[in-house]
Amino acid sequence: MADAKQPLPAVRNSVRPVPAELPIPQVPARLVLSDGTTFSGTSFGSPQTVDGEVVFNTGMVGYPQSLTDPSYRGQILVCTTPMVGNYGVPQRGLTDEHGIPKYFESERIQASALVVADYQPHYSHWNAASSLHDWLLEQNIPAITGVDTRALTKHLRTQGVMLGRLTTAPTDSADPLVDPNRQNLVAQVSIRQPMSLGSGPITICAVDCGMKANILRSFLKRGVKINRVPWDHDFTKEKWDGLFISNGPGDPAMCGPLITHLRAALNFCRPIFGICLGSQILGLSAGAPTYKLKYGHRSQNQPCTDVETNRCHITSQNHGYAVAEDTMPKDWKVWFTNGNDKTVEGIRHRELPFRAVQFHPEACPGPTDTACLFDDFIKEVSACRR
Repeated sequence: MADAKQPLPAVRNSVRPVPAELPIPQVPARLVLSDGTTFSGTSFGSPQTVDGEVVFNTGMVGYPQSLTDPSYRGQILVCTTPMVGNYGVPQRGLTDEHGIPKYFESERIQASALVVADYQPHYSHWNAASSLHDWLLEQNIPAITGVDTRALTKHLRTQGVMLGRLTTAPTDSADPLVDPNRQNLVAQVSIRQPMSLGSGPITICAVDCGMKANILRSFLKRGVKINRVPWDHDFTKEKWDGLFISNGPGDPAMCGPLITHLRAALNFCRPIFGICLGSQILGLSAGAPTYKLKYGHRSQNQPCTDVETNRCHITSQNHGYAVAEDTMPKDWKVWFTNGNDKTVEGIRHRELPFRAVQFHPEACPGPTDTACLFDDFIKEVSACRR
């Protein structure tokens, strides 16, 4: 009887070879905080001087998505995970059938600068098209490696987030630090003109305050039509079945026109859902003030408890402001709380279909434990249309 064994097929290497990269010039760089604390390292990316609010993210992966998240506009992002850059960066310019960036959360890097402990120029990933250094250089974004990011993060946790300056200049500048929170950052990252995406029986008016691409993907794959409008667009004069307020950067109190429009929309009794900045805007529209957190929530493992079910979800977060619980109107209630510091992570109206969360159900990066909130919102919209 012939041997039934067949020779094993040759194993193909699915990892792309890393293209040769020119050595990065060893230029000294410094991160100088507003309290005078200085962290030294080596420059990569674009060697220049930038100011920003220094914040930290404790996620281990997802730097292509984090850097392109519009909520990081005006901020110097510190990565606490030690090694950054080892899986490179996907190809830029690719979009899906709706024209949404395929691998990023917006069309460009939004963070002002990047701070890491150990940048790895040699990358390996099936989807990588270039190094992190080349991408930063391409978009004129400075970065620094060799920083003790653990010590830096502990300093920010103790003292609170603060302004800083990343520079390759050998001496300190006498120029005052530029505070991005004094600017209307939402106006910088929002779209300029309304646009429609997808099709379906349900129309969602999505107010773009710096909306992440995966929020759009999350809605569109559920078969709805999206009318995407600028942050200051008067949506009260238009027809829609449900209203969505997106994430975005900066102080929510800067969004005066949006708060006014949303306050008027609360009289329509049509379903409203908000994420991140959208939660803060909804709180302000309802009469609950917001406040700045000491160092914010920026990670992929924030525990949030549904106060009605007592069920805890692990969530992805990126925000520096929150709704004050003790000032909420009597017809509103807390929906979610943070398991670490007990701050408000979600609010909802006691009777009407208005709700919002501080965390990101769409993740990207992070867990998708709460992606069902998109389904719940769409079901609520469908029920209200009947």
